[in-house]
Amino acid sequence: MAERVQQVVAVMGRGVVDTGAPVATGDDLGLTRGDGCFDATLVAWDGEGWLVHDLDEHLERLRRSADALGIPLADDDAWIELVGDALQVWQGADEAALKMVLTRGDEHGDGTPLAFLTLTAVDAGMQAQRDGIRVVTLSRGYASDAFEGAPWLLGGVKLLSYAVHVAAKREASARGAEDVIFTSSDGCLLEAPTSAVVWLRDGVVATTPTGATGILDSISARKILGGAAEHGWRAERRLVTPDELAEADAAWLVSSVRGVAPITELDGRALRTDPEATRIVRALNGF
Repeated sequence: MAERVQQVVAVMGRGVVDTGAPVATGDDLGLTRGDGCFDATLVAWDGEGWLVHDLDEHLERLRRSADALGIPLADDDAWIELVGDALQVWQGADEAALKMVLTRGDEHGDGTPLAFLTLTAVDAGMQAQRDGIRVVTLSRGYASDAFEGAPWLLGGVKLLSYAVHVAAKREASARGAEDVIFTSSDGCLLEAPTSAVVWLRDGVVATTPTGATGILDSISARKILGGAAEHGWRAERRLVTPDELAEADAAWLVSSVRGVAPITELDGRALRTDPEATRIVRALNGF
């Protein structure tokens, strides 16, 4: 039996390429400067075909990121066609992470951006975190309003520059946790490296505000808050401290690929969980 494919790579203008084939040059500004953006979502088999979760919303957010960077982006139809090309050859797991990547292209080239995507099997470790996750807080080093009136700081842009995020996750692992929630210098919770924070307390489901905080506009959090009223909850966006989060009836890290991960421990302190609320939040996020 042939080995199942664990990754597919497709390049705008070239289509599907061999996984080990060259995609970028050593002069690409995405590699040398982190000058680019990306977006990611889940692709799952629904029994009849492949379902790409919220592709339109992710393409819209990718376009906002590209506009903030001043990098031209191919139209949605071209991306949808490229996703279709990749799915035609995907023979891997029933869940895959779709990542769409855009860089400014070669520093000394003709100004043509590089656009490509990958489909990669979602690993078992990430899937297991949907049952519960231990989290630590780490300082992000700036105030909760640091991005107010400063568009050059690229708040809310899903940049390729993820070295800090990866370093934070290594620190979390060293502390016996699986993930991180960044905090501001004035003591407020921001976001996780690849997730938004959502919590429920006294019938109010809430998440951190975007804008001045510089955090990403989470599609998952937006969906959850948008459906809150259907379940008798009120929705809010507001700043809280770690101590306030610890008093929630339930709290989650939410994202498009991992889905909904109940936070079971925060900085070594056990948090309450609510299986029924988790079921509702998971359904609102499309899982």
